[in-house]
Amino acid sequence: MTLPNWITFSRLLGIPFLLYGLHQATPQARWICLAIFLVASLTDWLDGYLARKLNQISDLGKFLDPLVDKLLVLAPLLALIELGQVPAWGVFLILARELAIAGWRVSQTKITGANIWGKLKTVSQIIAIALLIAPLSQVWQLPSLIAFWVSVSLTLISGIIYLLPEKSSITTSK
Repeated sequence: MTLPNWITFSRLLGIPFLLYGLHQATPQARWICLAIFLVASLTDWLDGYLARKLNQISDLGKFLDPLVDKLLVLAPLLALIELGQVPAWGVFLILARELAIAGWRVSQTKITGANIWGKLKTVSQIIAIALLIAPLSQVWQLPSLIAFWVSVSLTLISGIIYLLPEKSSITTSK
């Protein structure tokens, strides 16, 4: 296991603490969850940077990193459904996109990296989840939900854009 893979794995270990903390009714627990989520989100950038910088890109990392990323996003969203903060159908749209892209990638011989839409999707998801986790005053409820729906929209848009180049190359080759 390389250092970047250990960092990726550490994000996975934070998820149970995040889920446990979200079910505690105290603002302190929510702030701790926010810190866990933000640190885990930052380590997503760090492991990729170190893998490239240290020339430690591995098949395990290529598999584990996107899987852990999806779990890190979906775990708190599922808890937020249970807590009544977000609607299940919005989270379902995110889950459906992630599963569709993951399934599509399995059949590809060459995996393309994230484009600007994928990066915007990720940033919007992190912002939305952070706002929803944080024990903010009632004034922040509407902005938090708007951030959530922006992230849902960007998730769907990025998925469509991710699939479009492949679709257009198929139709031009016929």
